Amino acid sequence: MRIAKYISNAGICSRREAEQLIENQQVKINDQLCIHPSTKVKEKDEIKVNGKLIKNIQSLRLWKLYKPVKYICTNKDPQKRKKIFSLIPKNYPRLISIGRLDYMSEGLILLTNNGDFSRKLELPSSKYERVYRVCIRGIVDKKDLQAINKGISINKARYTKIYVAIEKYLKPYSWLIVKLKEGKNREIRKVCDYFSWNIVKLIRIQYGPYKLLNLKKGQINEIKKIMH
Repeated sequence: MRIAKYISNAGICSRREAEQLIENQQVKINDQLCIHPSTKVKEKDEIKVNGKLIKNIQSLRLWKLYKPVKYICTNKDPQKRKKIFSLIPKNYPRLISIGRLDYMSEGLILLTNNGDFSRKLELPSSKYERVYRVCIRGIVDKKDLQAINKGISINKARYTKIYVAIEKYLKPYSWLIVKLKEGKNREIRKVCDYFSWNIVKLIRIQYGPYKLLNLKKGQINEIKKIMH
């Protein structure tokens, strides 16, 4: 097995990120510096990343987490905000988040022990649909929804793979269902800003075939049936 794949399978990072670790001279094989990501390793070899011994993981596993608001989806933060990884029990394996939700958004985050699987689910070519419930203060004009669904340009960025529908009106709020196929950075917030919609809540309820369902805020559950 190639060293980059081995590191990815160990749940350290994606294969591409593993190649970067090797390039940055952060990987050793049997205490010898690894200089190329195509280097082959065996099960008996000792692999260290930044001085820490890692183990290859054979079985792919997947979890879902309800991310609360005011948590971030990265391991490092100069502002020292709360991280979703602090919600994961200490006896769990090292996990990688599949995609992200911004600081003030909440809902479904998928986590896996396999970097390649994480990368696969994030790629636009995989066509995994993301579904959100969005609460807007005030009444939403249906003409604006039609404009979004036809495709709009905001600051020279084209948004064509987004679908918005009204779920319900609950005075003084409008609840929307938003479906994305691409998941560009802060896509929903940028569209809402464009129409001067004031977001009260933004909740992701589905990622591909995986649904939030009745998961509680901060709760994590393993998904037993993984759909490739």
